[in-house]
Amino acid sequence: MKLLRVDTLDEAMEKLLRAAVMLPLNTQQIRTEEAVGRVLAGDIVSAEDIPGFRRSTVDGYAVLAQDTQGAAEALPVLLRVVEEVDAGQVPKHRLQSGQCAYVPTGGMIPEGADAMVMIEYCEPFGTGQIAVGQPVSPGRDVVPVGDDIRGGSVFLKKGTEVRAQEIGGLLAAGIIEIPVFAPFRVTVLSTGDELVEPGEPLGPGQMRDINSGVLKTLARQYGCDVIHTELIKDDREQLSRTIYSAMRGSDLVLLSGGSSQGNRDFTAEVIDQLAKPGVFTHGLALKPGKPTILGYDESSRTILAGLPGHPAAAMLVFVLLFGRILKQLRGEKPPVCMKAQMECNVPGAPGRETCQLVQLLPGGDGYLARPVFGKSGLITTLTEADGFTMIPVNREGLHTGERVCVWPI
Repeated sequence: MKLLRVDTLDEAMEKLLRAAVMLPLNTQQIRTEEAVGRVLAGDIVSAEDIPGFRRSTVDGYAVLAQDTQGAAEALPVLLRVVEEVDAGQVPKHRLQSGQCAYVPTGGMIPEGADAMVMIEYCEPFGTGQIAVGQPVSPGRDVVPVGDDIRGGSVFLKKGTEVRAQEIGGLLAAGIIEIPVFAPFRVTVLSTGDELVEPGEPLGPGQMRDINSGVLKTLARQYGCDVIHTELIKDDREQLSRTIYSAMRGSDLVLLSGGSSQGNRDFTAEVIDQLAKPGVFTHGLALKPGKPTILGYDESSRTILAGLPGHPAAAMLVFVLLFGRILKQLRGEKPPVCMKAQMECNVPGAPGRETCQLVQLLPGGDGYLARPVFGKSGLITTLTEADGFTMIPVNREGLHTGERVCVWPI
C-alpha cells in the first residue's frame, strides 16, 4: 500500500475517535492518597459541609461587629473577655454586646459573634478587658459553615485530573477512596535493523533506540499502563508475530519506524493482514508526521498505530493524536494554550499542516515564540522546545509579531 491519499489531522482524529470509543473504559477504586495523576471516573459529592463550623482566619478576638463601630487608636472600644477558645475546642459562651473571646487561627467562633479583630489591633486593658483600636464589619476574617464545600454538592467533577490540591479537598471531606479510570494497556514496539538497545555499544551504521523510551514515557504521562516494549528487526514474520501477540492484551499497539514507502516497511501490510477492518489512515497531511498509519481490530478491540521513526515526529504525532483522544475519552478538560507573539517569520508547508516547535521567552506584553529549527530525526530539537504552534494547511507561514497559540509539550 502506498501513500496515495493522506488524511488531514482533523480527518485522522475523527476516524481515530470512532475506533477509540470502542475501547473498554474500565474504572477502579483506589486510595485517595495514591491517586495523583489519575482521572476521576465519576462526580465526587461531599457528605458534609466544609468547614463544619464557623472558624477564624486570624489570631484575635471574636466580637459583635456593631460593638467596634467608631473604634480608633486614640479612642478605643473596651470589651470584656469572657473566654479563650483553644483550637479544636467548642466555645462555652454565647457572646452578648460588650463581650469578646480570644480565638486562634482556625478556631471555632462563639455564637453571637459575627467578626474577628486581629490581635495586632487589640491591647490588654485592666483585668479581663481589651481595648479595640480598629472597627470591623460583619463577616471580617470569618469563614462561614460550608464556605469551602457544601454538603450534598458536587465539588469535583468526572474527568478531573487528580493533583495534590484535589487530594487535599478529598481528604478534607473525609473521602479516602475514589473511582478513577483504569489505565489503557499499551505495547510499544520499535522497528529497524539499525537500532540497538540504549545500553549497548554502537557498531557502524547503528543508532540507539530512542523511541521506545520516549513513547513509553509519553504513554504513562497520559495515564496509560505500558505492559510491554520490544525492539524488532526488519523482519516481516517477526513483526507479524509480535503484533499479533500484542493485540491479545493491549488496547493500543504503538510501532515506530517501518511506516513509510521503503521496500522493507511492512507495517501497513501487516496491520491489514492481522486486523479487521485494518488500516483506516495511511499518511497524515502533517509536517512532521506524514508517514503515520492508523488501524483498528474489532475482535480484539485494539488500535494499532505506525508512527514515524524520527523521534521528534513520533513524539509530536503521539501528542497531537493520542494525547488528545485519551483526554477526550475520559472527559478531561482540553489542553490550554499559551498566547505568544512570533519572534520571526516561519514558513509553512504546501499541502500540509505544520507543527512548529518553539521556545517561550519573556518579551513585550507577554511571551515571544522563538522557532526551534531542526530535522525531525534530531531529539535535541525537542529538548530545546517549550511547546509547539500549528501553521494551517496551505498557509504560507507565520509572520513576525503574529499572535499564536503555543501548546506545551
